[in-house]
Amino acid sequence: MSDKSRAALSRRDFLKAGVAASAAVGLAGAGRFSPKVYGRARARTKMIVLGLDGLDPVLTRRWIDEGRLPAFRRLLAGGGDFRPLGTSLPPQTPVAWSNFITGMDPGGHNIFDFFNRDPKTYVPVFSATETSSAAKTVRLGKAVIPLSGGGVRNLRKGRAFWQVLEEAGIPSTVFKMPSNYPPVESKQRTLAGMNTPDLKGSYGIFSYFTDEATSVIQEAGGGGRVTNVFVVGNRVESALTGPVNTFRTDAPEASIPFQVFIDPTHAAAKIVIQDNEFVLREREWSGWTRVRFSLFPTQSVHGICLFYLKEVRPKFKLYVSPIHMDPARPALPLSTPESYARELERRFGPYFTKGLPADTSALENGVLDEEEFLALDHKVYEESMAMLEYELGRFDEGLLFYYFSNADQRQHMFWRLTDPGHPAYDEKLAARFGDVIARTYGEMDRALDLALGKAGKDTIVLVMSDHGFNTFRRGFNLNTWLLREGYHRLKRPWKQEESAYFDNTDWAKTRAYGMGLNSLYINQKGREGEGTVAPGADKDNLVREIVGKLEALTDPKTGEHPIFKAFISKDAYRGKDLEMAPDIVLGFNRGYRISWQSPLGGFPKEVIEDNDQKWSGDHMSAPDLLPGIAFANRKFTAEDPALHDLTASVLGAFGVEKPKDMIGRNVLE
Repeated sequence: MSDKSRAALSRRDFLKAGVAASAAVGLAGAGRFSPKVYGRARARTKMIVLGLDGLDPVLTRRWIDEGRLPAFRRLLAGGGDFRPLGTSLPPQTPVAWSNFITGMDPGGHNIFDFFNRDPKTYVPVFSATETSSAAKTVRLGKAVIPLSGGGVRNLRKGRAFWQVLEEAGIPSTVFKMPSNYPPVESKQRTLAGMNTPDLKGSYGIFSYFTDEATSVIQEAGGGGRVTNVFVVGNRVESALTGPVNTFRTDAPEASIPFQVFIDPTHAAAKIVIQDNEFVLREREWSGWTRVRFSLFPTQSVHGICLFYLKEVRPKFKLYVSPIHMDPARPALPLSTPESYARELERRFGPYFTKGLPADTSALENGVLDEEEFLALDHKVYEESMAMLEYELGRFDEGLLFYYFSNADQRQHMFWRLTDPGHPAYDEKLAARFGDVIARTYGEMDRALDLALGKAGKDTIVLVMSDHGFNTFRRGFNLNTWLLREGYHRLKRPWKQEESAYFDNTDWAKTRAYGMGLNSLYINQKGREGEGTVAPGADKDNLVREIVGKLEALTDPKTGEHPIFKAFISKDAYRGKDLEMAPDIVLGFNRGYRISWQSPLGGFPKEVIEDNDQKWSGDHMSAPDLLPGIAFANRKFTAEDPALHDLTASVLGAFGVEKPKDMIGRNVLE
């Protein structure tokens, strides 16, 4: 697998974030509302919702029965209830949580996949947010002076349930809800979660400084960067790169010089960067380090990062985490009201602000090993627990939603060590880390224990996950399959494996293409820039033909069907906003997922190939195969609740009528 075929689009191609130009962008919010604002009495009902991303109902039930999850067992023994929770189509995190946020499916909220595409240019873009630079600028030499602010926009449609509660006078705190970046306008306390970028405008780019020959594989919107350094006289000099400087016509990356002074006799070093000076031993983490990138004489952006001294000799190895936005001075909106992010910083100091803080890219590339990755993610967990305790301590009315990402991220990376049939299974590593997932479920149990301890008799406690999990042994190269079946054409077929981002596609002869993790599009006339298939009967017949072939496909190595079910979106979604929807949504079978190269226009040689990566667990299967969990200290009134039903149930708990566009039902007693 070549670096070229695995390389992702650059940050500029994806985001063009213009961090400096967007620094002044914020959301209105003038503190907590009072009953007078709404003219209604606040409800006496209280509700705590724990969002535990990725908890699987089979594993949860097993470990309850084995006594490993005492808080879950206590909840059930005290009159509570449990149901598998119907997930979204597809069961991707931004799609699933958008279902819960809005009480609609993708046909209503318009989030269909991690990636979408510009149909006119076939360029992949992130589906959930859109960032724009300043509309008006003036140039002075090499400087670009913005005359109007840039902006970042949340592309999810529909009202969030906490906005509906706000209209009814019900106060809410919504902590790190995924797919809520930037936070939608509200006077409620909300802190942005997944999709919140790092200071570079990416999903997270770590820095690695070493004198050892090293390369890393870039990912879509994230990954890492290796800087080769020289140790001269026990000293290293380098620079930490930050955001693109949009105040310059040549748009260079801003950078900060720093020095490392290696102790000549001990395995330790002193790091000096701006106003910070600290000593680390080998395999020691720093605390949060504040950094400042100067973009213009009157404009700087502020970030925070963690340093990890991996080794000083015989090789020098220094890891620096992705640079998070400083919550004390965020360059982009992090919360509503704007003061909420700063309030938490005053209470706890700097904290993780990037949407998914676990650095899976560093583990995948071997920059961090399993133990180091877990040490970093444990910092995330401990911080989350401390903030949960803080919010529970002052929770006296309305709704508290609180989110944990740890189980999702660790299952992605450690499933290989629970599955001896996985291509990346390692017996020695399994002996050390094979119980990581079980222990992580135990950590989620401790969060529930904390919530139950703070809940009063009149408090409804709801525990939910957005989807389950399973192994990811084999990858399906959708675009390679379309090519072999004659639905896709290349200009230079002899360069198939070198193709990336559809740069070799002959659109005039192409009828279908894959983009994103579960999405297949017809190259439709009048919609795509170089469409070839007429809408109506021609397109419908082609869709049915492709669906039939996908569902009949057999993996020659295993004899299994990689595609459990292929869904026709116009028949599968209840919402009517299908303008940007894929035409077919792939529901994978257990053990299968989209390949690593296919989502952004790659064409590997084989249609189906082993997944030998550390990212070994996933949740792109058909929804019926991967439900989430729903636990409550009340009884459920339906055997088959779904994510959008929980939305209606939250509103119903406070006696608030659901909006007409919500498709869910109240499923709580």
